[in-house]
This record gives sequence, structure tokens and C-alpha cells, in this order.
Amino acid sequence: MNLLVPNHIAIIMDGNGRWAKSKGMPRTYGHKAGADTLRKILSSCGELGVKYLTVYAFSTENWKRAKEEVDTLMFLFKTYLKNEKRLLMKNNVKFIVSGRKEGVSKDLLSEIEKLEEATKGNTGITLNIAFNYGGRAELVDAIKRIVENKEEIITEETVEKYLYNQLPDPELLIRTSGEMRISNFLLWQIAYSEIYVTDTYWPDFDKTELIKAIESYQKRDRRFGGVK
Repeated sequence: MNLLVPNHIAIIMDGNGRWAKSKGMPRTYGHKAGADTLRKILSSCGELGVKYLTVYAFSTENWKRAKEEVDTLMFLFKTYLKNEKRLLMKNNVKFIVSGRKEGVSKDLLSEIEKLEEATKGNTGITLNIAFNYGGRAELVDAIKRIVENKEEIITEETVEKYLYNQLPDPELLIRTSGEMRISNFLLWQIAYSEIYVTDTYWPDFDKTELIKAIESYQKRDRRFGGVK
């Protein structure tokens, strides 16, 4: 397959709850299915040659959801961290998390740190999970650190140095479920990202849908504010 594949793809994994509702199931059922989809899409991205995959798993605003749903999301993430280590190591995946630690339980933070440490030497695709993440929160935290370190000259490079993780900006941002908004995701990093929105709910998003998004990206004329 001859594809101009983005180096970095970011995905807003939306629609788990609506997908579950359409099947007469609770929202938690959709989140469990969404975790399975992430595993498959990570594998597909690796096969296609994507180097970085950032997914929006839990936002700073998601704490406002019902306690049962939040507890399920925390349980699913902890389960993912424990169960995926073998597969991530086998597939040479580097695992990192972007987001605030405040509010996250100590045992979950411990599991995150253990998986990051175990995979830090892997050289394949990097999976960056945005967890307890908000784009505005990231910028506030970066500004605080810039002030604390008494940076005298502030440039774009200075700000980027203080973001949660220093990754290349995504060339392609995908949002599932048809919603036409950014939802406080990677506000700095997606300044020139191409945006692709599909009506497909995240649990139904598969390799075929991923390739559709990449093919759409191929057709874009990326000028970065200039003229060709």
C-alpha cells in the first residue's frame, strides 16, 4: 500500500457511550469495547509506519461524569496497563502518558510509571495516552514551570520544552463519532494539524477507517500559512 503516512496521528476516541446505548448496553460496555479498539488501532498504526500515536483517554473535565463511569474508566486503564505489557514489549512499543498526576490514585500512578520504565528502551511506535489531560491545563503547567525556572527568553521552543512530553506535532488529528470540536485536546500541538472527522463511533473504528483518514490526509494541501 503506497501511503504518505503521517509521522504522528492523534485521535479523540469519542462515541463509546453512544455506541453502547445503540446496543441497549450501559456506557461502561462501550468503554470496554473502546479499549479493545485501541489495541487494534495501535497495531494497525505500527503496520502502516506511524511513529507516534496519541490518544485522548481521559480529560480533566471527565471527572464530572458519574462516579460509576469514572471508576470504570480508572479500572479499565489500570487493567490495560497490567495486561498490555507483554504485547507492548513484543511489538517494541514505547509507552508514555501525558497529563496531570493530581487526583489520580497512587496505585494507578505506580502502574503508569512501571510501564513507562519497562518500555522506555523500545524503538518502535510510541503510544502516548492523554490521561487526566487538558490542553489548557498543559499550557498553564508549562507557564508555571517556565516561571519557576526563571527563563529569561521565551520563544515557541521554550514553551515546547515545558510541555508534558516533547513529541513531534501531529500531522493528522482524527475525531470519531462526528462531533465537530477539539475538546481541549493538544491545543498547542495541533496548530497546523489536518483534521479528519468520521461519524463512526470509536468501538467501530478499524484499520479500514484509519486508512480512509490517512487517504484524506494525503489529499490535503499543507501550506502552513504560506502560499504554494
